Amino acid sequence: MKFIQYFQANSNDIQVGVLSDLGIIDIREASETLGIRVPNQLKDIIEGAYKDRIQQILDYYTHHAHEVNFVDADTIVYAPVIHNPEKIICVGLNYHDHVSESKISDDPEEPVLFSKFNNALASHNQVIPLNKHGEQFDYEGELVVVIGKTAKNISHSEALDAVFGYSIANDVSVRDLQFKSSQWLLGKTNDFSAPVGPYLTTKDEVDINNLAIKTYRNGAEVQSASTKQMIFKVAEIVSYISEYMTLQAGDIILTGTPSGVVLGYPEDQQNWLKTGDEISIEIEGLGRLTNSFEIEE
Repeated sequence: MKFIQYFQANSNDIQVGVLSDLGIIDIREASETLGIRVPNQLKDIIEGAYKDRIQQILDYYTHHAHEVNFVDADTIVYAPVIHNPEKIICVGLNYHDHVSESKISDDPEEPVLFSKFNNALASHNQVIPLNKHGEQFDYEGELVVVIGKTAKNISHSEALDAVFGYSIANDVSVRDLQFKSSQWLLGKTNDFSAPVGPYLTTKDEVDINNLAIKTYRNGAEVQSASTKQMIFKVAEIVSYISEYMTLQAGDIILTGTPSGVVLGYPEDQQNWLKTGDEISIEIEGLGRLTNSFEIEE
């Protein structure tokens, strides 16, 4: 099951949709039409047990396609799949090859964690502003984990029970700001530096430990890996974080990027992002997240 958050033209009201083979189903309209109560906030859907009701809606729309309305994807503006998480937690250095290209001799013994704030959230197809106070703009294609329920001190074996689903993110990084001090914050949580989307896919849809992940810059492949190459798998990450803080429904975790980022190239070959560049990140079974970039004036 794939969810989407979006705006209709000339509206600031976030709508929730679910994807079908025939198009996007507007959850609010479907709920009212069929008398099947489902919240119109994705975070509320995540927190509640609404999957069976949404499946009823999907089944009805599939079998009565000529009687119902589908939303045309060409008429919407995408919103981030989660627009107000309590926490945005990021994992650094979580692929062996990325550790090597970062010129670090050994893999980390424990997950390297940092955070972004809600100001960093952006959406599929959004033009991302690049901070005028930086120069070294980089991309990082990443798998996103969305937490589905409260989790504290959860074991590895039970950690995936706390997961609702998965999405895609670009951890847009400003390297000269990131390494300005020992703390990465300045280079990691600029406005709109974490586009997430286009969909939120429920965990039952994919084998999370064996998904191809690819990043394209202006159509050319620049990253190619599999989630099986992660140093710390999703269950380990969720369990580890829950030892130190309580995870809540709607929290999102960016799980690290594979090799191929601009930072990993020799200095004379580092071609940082610039105005007009387009980055697309594709993860098997989760969709394709695309954004273009524009340096602030």
